[in-house]
Amino acid sequence: MRDFSDDLTDLRRRLEDARRVNGDDPDAARKVTTELSRVKDDVDLVDGLERRLSDLETLDELAREEGDESLEDEIAGGVAALDRDLAALDLQALFTGEHDERDAICEIHSGAGGTDAADWAEMMLRMYRRWAERRGFGIEIDEVSPAEEAGISSATFIVKGRHAYGLLSAEKGVHRLVRISPFDSQARRQTSFASLDAVPALEEAEEPEINPEDLRVDTYRSQGAGGQHVNVTDSAVRITHLPTGIVVSCQNERSQHQNRAKAMQILAARLAEVAREDRRKEMEALSGEKRDVAWGNQIRSYVLAPYQLVKDLRTDYETGNVTAVLDGDLDAFMEAYLQWRRREGGGDSG
Repeated sequence: MRDFSDDLTDLRRRLEDARRVNGDDPDAARKVTTELSRVKDDVDLVDGLERRLSDLETLDELAREEGDESLEDEIAGGVAALDRDLAALDLQALFTGEHDERDAICEIHSGAGGTDAADWAEMMLRMYRRWAERRGFGIEIDEVSPAEEAGISSATFIVKGRHAYGLLSAEKGVHRLVRISPFDSQARRQTSFASLDAVPALEEAEEPEINPEDLRVDTYRSQGAGGQHVNVTDSAVRITHLPTGIVVSCQNERSQHQNRAKAMQILAARLAEVAREDRRKEMEALSGEKRDVAWGNQIRSYVLAPYQLVKDLRTDYETGNVTAVLDGDLDAFMEAYLQWRRREGGGDSG
C-alpha cells in the first residue's frame, strides 16, 4: 500500500493557505470558498483512506493471532475497495493543468465524410452525454445545428463537474470513424471525421472585456435536430466576434436575452483560450520548441469494420469493445492521455 503522508501534508498546507486569504474581496472570497471545499474533500478522502488502511491492518493482525480464517473474505474485500479508491486518488494527481478543475465548454463539428460525418458528429455528442451521465456530471446542451440529411453539423455544450475540463482536454482533436455506411446503398466502407474542442469555463470576474463594436449579433428561430423544439419567436442568438472570426450560438434558453448572455459567456471563454494559445506560441517561438497543433490532427480511430477497435494514436491505448466506448466508457482513454501528458511534460492543458 502507498504512503499517503506526502499527499496529506500538501493538502493540509493548501487548506491552511486558503483559510488565511483575506475575505474582504468578494471575488477572492468566492474563490477561497471553492478552494476550501475542494481541498477539504481531498483531505477527508486521504484521511478516510488512512483510517480504513489502519482498520484493515488491525483486522489482519487479529485474524493472524487468533487463526481466524473467517475474516479473510472481509479483509480481501476491504483491500479491493481501498485499491479502487486509491486509483481514484492517483488519477487526481494527474490533474496538473492550471484549469483542469473547471467546467468545460465543448464544441463538436462534423468534418470530411458528408452525411456519414454528420451522423458521426451526432454519435459523438451522444457518447459525451453518456460519459457525463456515467460520472455524475451535469451537461447543458446550448446549441445543436442539424445537418441536411441526417446527424448534426455542430453542437455546443457545457459539462459541469470537478475536473470536467481536465478530463475532456484528452478528447480535443479530430476523431476518425471507419464503418459500413448506413447511408450507402451498396454498403461500402466509409471513413468520416468529426472534431471536439474544449475550453475551460471562466468565472464572471475572469471574463475578458469585449468591445460591443467588435460583435455582430444575429437572431434566428431555434430548431433542434429532426425539427424538434421549434420556437415561434426568433429567440436563438448567433454572435460573431469580428476581429477573430469566432462564432458562437445558443438556442437552448427560453428567451433571446438568456441565449445572448449564455453566448457571451461561451465567447469570453473561447477568447481567453485564444489569448492563452497566443502566449503559448510566443513562448515556443522564444524557446525554439516545435509541437504539433492538436486541432486538425487525428487523435483517435474508431473502427467498426472490417474489425472492431478503438485506438488512441497519442497514447496507443486501445480496446476492442467499441460498443462500450460509444456508450460513454471513455475513462480509460482519458486516464491514459493524462499519464501520457505527464510523461511528455505538458502539464498545462489550458
